[in-house]
Amino acid sequence: MHHNLALVLGGGGAVGQAWQIGVIAGLAEAGHDLNRAADLVIGTSSGSTSAAWVRSGLSAAELLDLVLSAPSPSTPPTRSARPAPMTALFQRLREIGAAATSPADLQRAMGAFALESNATFGPEVAGQRRALVAARLPRTEWSQRPMIAVALDAHTGELAALDRDSGVDLVDALTASTALPGGTPTHSVNGRHYINGGVRSADNADLASGYANVVVLSPFGGWEQRTLPPGQFEGVRRFPGTHPASQVEELRKQGSRVELITPDADSLEAMGVNQMDPATRAPSARAGHAQGRREAARVSFV
Repeated sequence: MHHNLALVLGGGGAVGQAWQIGVIAGLAEAGHDLNRAADLVIGTSSGSTSAAWVRSGLSAAELLDLVLSAPSPSTPPTRSARPAPMTALFQRLREIGAAATSPADLQRAMGAFALESNATFGPEVAGQRRALVAARLPRTEWSQRPMIAVALDAHTGELAALDRDSGVDLVDALTASTALPGGTPTHSVNGRHYINGGVRSADNADLASGYANVVVLSPFGGWEQRTLPPGQFEGVRRFPGTHPASQVEELRKQGSRVELITPDADSLEAMGVNQMDPATRAPSARAGHAQGRREAARVSFV
């Protein structure tokens, strides 16, 4: 093992991101400052936004204050920026997943679906999405400290681990990592189109291979004990080896010490059933903060 600590931040929508920031702040209060200690931060989907926050140079307490002080949107999105109906979209994602024969096949099929769906969005939507991603960041430049935003190449379905040396701006990397197939346009950078890295895995914890210690904050991991209501991101099929628990087990077999933190009962109650509901961001952050303090003993190696 050549590196000390990797922090893995899985996807979970705006609510999951708020929960992650709360957990990180709670751990920091208890003496385990992941912002400072993490040698690498890996973010997938909304977790890539969390990763950029962690690498922003602000303290965990300051990040929590940003979540708690953020106003709820006062106006609805413009008609052209409004996402496709979620019920129909997630049904389509389920159909694509059911037909896939392997993880690579699933990723290629999702990329093809996303590229086909681009025609349903107005030409201005991609720019609006990028501007929205930028507006949510404490800083819009890559940190000098290592960070990966996980996306997929929509043309091939292959992994795109975007970092400061990838030739992709931070805002573009996050816009790519959060591009939901069919729900938003693919994000185009330097002639390549990208989709959400959560298609590969909600957490992509396997990218922390080689790190002696790994902390995984998985917003969706807590749902393994419950059934997501219709219309949530369970529409993406998960093949063996892509679940957080199995990826954590594989890292442990390689010799890493790994702690997987998922929402506890209080956090799940605060997060509700709609991971994009802005009204539950602050309650989720507070619940995550309390959970982070309770989880402190598990990350005593930080």
